[in-house]
Amino acid sequence: MPPLRIIPLGGLGEIGRNMMLIEYEEDIIVVDVGLMFPEEEMLGVDLVIPDFTYLRENAGRLRAVFLTHGHEDHVGALPYFLREFSAPIYSSRLTDGLIRVKLNEHRLLDKSETVVVEPGEVIKAGVFEVEFFPVAHSIPDACGLIIRTPLGPIVHTGDFKLDHTPVMNQSTDLIRLAQVGAEGCLLLLADSTYAEVEGYTPSEQLVGDALRNIVVNAPGRVIIATFASLISRVQQVVDAAVFAGRKVFVTGRSMIDNVAMARQLGYLNAPDGVIVGVEEMRNTPLNKLVVVTTGSQGEPTSALTRMANGNHRHIQIQEGDTVALSASPIPGNEQAVYRNVDNLFRLGADVLYNRVANIHVRGHASREELKILQGVLQPEYFVPIHGEYRHLVVHARLAEAVGVPEGNAFVLTDGDVLEIDEKEARLGDKVPASYVYVDGLGIGDVDQHLLRDRAHLSTDGVVVVIASVDKQTGKLERSPDILSRGFIDVEEHEELLERSKRVVEGALGGGEHRAELGDIEVRVRDALSKFLYDETRRRPMVLTVTVEV
Repeated sequence: MPPLRIIPLGGLGEIGRNMMLIEYEEDIIVVDVGLMFPEEEMLGVDLVIPDFTYLRENAGRLRAVFLTHGHEDHVGALPYFLREFSAPIYSSRLTDGLIRVKLNEHRLLDKSETVVVEPGEVIKAGVFEVEFFPVAHSIPDACGLIIRTPLGPIVHTGDFKLDHTPVMNQSTDLIRLAQVGAEGCLLLLADSTYAEVEGYTPSEQLVGDALRNIVVNAPGRVIIATFASLISRVQQVVDAAVFAGRKVFVTGRSMIDNVAMARQLGYLNAPDGVIVGVEEMRNTPLNKLVVVTTGSQGEPTSALTRMANGNHRHIQIQEGDTVALSASPIPGNEQAVYRNVDNLFRLGADVLYNRVANIHVRGHASREELKILQGVLQPEYFVPIHGEYRHLVVHARLAEAVGVPEGNAFVLTDGDVLEIDEKEARLGDKVPASYVYVDGLGIGDVDQHLLRDRAHLSTDGVVVVIASVDKQTGKLERSPDILSRGFIDVEEHEELLERSKRVVEGALGGGEHRAELGDIEVRVRDALSKFLYDETRRRPMVLTVTVEV
């Protein structure tokens, strides 16, 4: 029999950008199409998405896309994916609602075939049969997948934890997983995000209790920031507001859209009159108001950031306000988050955030829960997914410690190919899986070289040399012009610029024969770079503009 191929295009070796291909002969299915938020060194980049190169080369074999849940790191790259590929997209009801909001923003809704699937329903896609099963996570309608293949069943957990008191009564279906384990699980692909953390992940119920205490005891207005897709957290805020006799005002475009969609689908229950518009919010006493907002990650254009900067259209922070950030900072966002916290404190608010208050719990399983999952399924092969490299290694060791045969736990990274046949599993050839940067309207046109140039410019500035040279001899026609940006103060360093001009003249002097423009520019750049470093111990980017006359 031909091998079954497991190909991660994102999410293994990083947090975010989750995307997995499962391939058998002429059929390929995709699990999740997520994005990653840029790291600090990715200057100017808006988003990072998976590399679709391999799928582009095999587009005719794509049968379907399956989405585990509605978080951005699992569905955020769909608008970019659907500009190139056409396939039915299967997901649970709330996930479908969230992606429809997103696709509508990108004007792709009419071009997409989205299908709502109930847990237990089986979808046929080529040789694969895919069944959704419910899991507990920090968003309603999160699911894992049981994927039946010609070689046996694969279980893909998606993001999950074992929460026995979940907000919306959705627990991880261990009974169904035990049935798959009894049948014989070929491969387990399991969430590794908190594989380093001992014990069990606390229940979402703790957050509900904490939010209720904040809303009841706050002397004035309460502002709670969380992810726009975290509908269960919004439900907890609404419940706390109803208990305390407060009204709820929703702000932030994505939060407004998602709350409207969740109410329409019945995932968010609020008594009539509790959620109010702008006019009623303005007429509500501050001690009777709760505001739900986006911006828990310090995003520059989010509603909370605008409040912290004092330029939100409807809400001005004042003494007596209590602001709660009900989310942990994503790695790389800490600086932006704490800048907002500082500014909110400066404006007189009392700020509760992850370092000082327990108002967020993880949506991912800790070590004891991961052990339970292994014991229930007892897979033949194991691949840790969703995590940085250390998370994957730690999870693989954990799996081997609780029963996965030695050598059958594979630590993959993006682009690796795991091939499984009737006898063994082995690593095959790699496929392209580099970062694809979205910058403005450009997709993939920014690469490492550009980012390196941006980093260079941001740390040392730029010096531009404009030289007019004789077309025949390459000699200077007149004294060069030198412009400096972000390198030195021109007025204070006139003498250095004059000496720089003489260095350029020296680099171009003495040639009696025709010189190539490229050669002239290299000579000028090398001579001036060395001179400026010797004088200042700085390395600005030197650009040469040569004009032939």
